[in-house]
Amino acid sequence: MTAVDVTEHESWFHRNQQRIAPWLFLAPGVLFFMVYVIIPVFQSFNLSLYEWDGLGAAEYVGMRNYEDLYWEWVDRDAFYVSLKNNLIWLVMYLLAIPAGLFIALFLNQTVWGIRLYKSLFFFPFVISQVVVGLVFTWFYDPTFGLLNEFLSWFGLGPVNILGDERFVTYGIIFAGLWPQTAYCMILYLTGLNAVDPEQIEAGRLDGAKGGRMLWHIILPQLRPATFIAFVVTIIGALRSFDLISIMTQGGPFGSSRVLAYYMFEVALSEYGFRMGYGAAIAVILFLIMLCFIAYFLWSMYREEKGH
Repeated sequence: MTAVDVTEHESWFHRNQQRIAPWLFLAPGVLFFMVYVIIPVFQSFNLSLYEWDGLGAAEYVGMRNYEDLYWEWVDRDAFYVSLKNNLIWLVMYLLAIPAGLFIALFLNQTVWGIRLYKSLFFFPFVISQVVVGLVFTWFYDPTFGLLNEFLSWFGLGPVNILGDERFVTYGIIFAGLWPQTAYCMILYLTGLNAVDPEQIEAGRLDGAKGGRMLWHIILPQLRPATFIAFVVTIIGALRSFDLISIMTQGGPFGSSRVLAYYMFEVALSEYGFRMGYGAAIAVILFLIMLCFIAYFLWSMYREEKGH
């Protein structure tokens, strides 16, 4: 290689290094995302077309696993209960977003003791789901739990939240809302720090106060935080597993199952290592997540395009 060739090679690199550098930094993350997310998604699609116990040879069965899920839905069996509970989780879990927003608005004030309040509201976010599940299991206990102690002050009898099919799903969701609200609060606190003070001042000069200020000036600037909060909350609601495993293990009588826990049961638990059937449930769960997130992305895109 001549000196002229080396000079040309170096000059090309120097001319394009600003374009190349971002791709070099992104490459490890993209590689890990492909290996641990994208490829397993396609493997799950493929596995859902087979009957496989995890050890022997896999038998191709086409859409039979999906047909079995359909008949479970028609007969209102385990899949129906799991999907219904997931929809309840999804609707109620979204309450964490407005709750997190209002707590963040409160904590964004400069009042005495605000650091203590921030620490108390931040605490649920740093503890694990296992600890949350154990704490609320004790809280709901019909013999010594604080909930029933509180109800006894009003002359109400003990309520077995986790042992009653009518209340168990809502009790677990309430436990999950505690750390999820803290997470949304942190997102909105970060977003509030980026709110343009000049727009706030301009709104005050125009007479905007309270709800009008919040709706027309603050919330539009919190769209990125709201988007992340929606996506993370939807994913958290649909893949809920930890709290159910710790608090009820799907009981009583399977009434608190969700799709993620049912997938675990049929693939790895006492139902008999039906890997293909579990993969079919995973595919259904993935498609539900995809639909919700795609709809929200499309709505945000149309709003941005409209502006």
